[in-house]
Amino acid sequence: NISFVEIFKILGIKILIGMISGFIIDYVLKNNKTKLEIKDLCEQEHCHCDHGILKSSIKHTLNIALFILIINFILNLGMDYLGEDNLSKLFLKGNVFAPLLSSLVGLIPNCGASVIITELYLNNTISFGSCIGGLLTGSGVALLLLFKVNHNFKENLAIITTLYLIGSISGIIINIIF
Repeated sequence: NISFVEIFKILGIKILIGMISGFIIDYVLKNNKTKLEIKDLCEQEHCHCDHGILKSSIKHTLNIALFILIINFILNLGMDYLGEDNLSKLFLKGNVFAPLLSSLVGLIPNCGASVIITELYLNNTISFGSCIGGLLTGSGVALLLLFKVNHNFKENLAIITTLYLIGSISGIIINIIF
């Protein structure tokens, strides 16, 4: 059982790290603003938005929902096959570098990865830093949608690498401090 204090501690640290990271990234990339217009997305998806927003939004929603459903089904099969016990053996509890592994698991584009990381923390299998590192990189299926919508592979790889570094470094720092 997790207390409300523990939940707010995790959420507060995630928010704080997210804000600090966001400000740093905005400062570093202040002259590199890419603006994606809705018309660009519509042209890319061939949805013919000029025929009505309702029809186009339903088409976008159904396409994304089907994509998420198929990928989630495949990932859930893989997670069931691996099992929580095997995943917990991968985490080097007590090692300051364990957040490197949990942050990598957090990148699995499925909410199940975050659930497993949280359960491993609650079962005292991983450290608090490893939990935070994994939860910082966990974004559900957002990474899948990133690759579906943004076809610039190098840009996507830079985003994932940045996300991984933020989670890993934050987890290591938290392990050292706490």
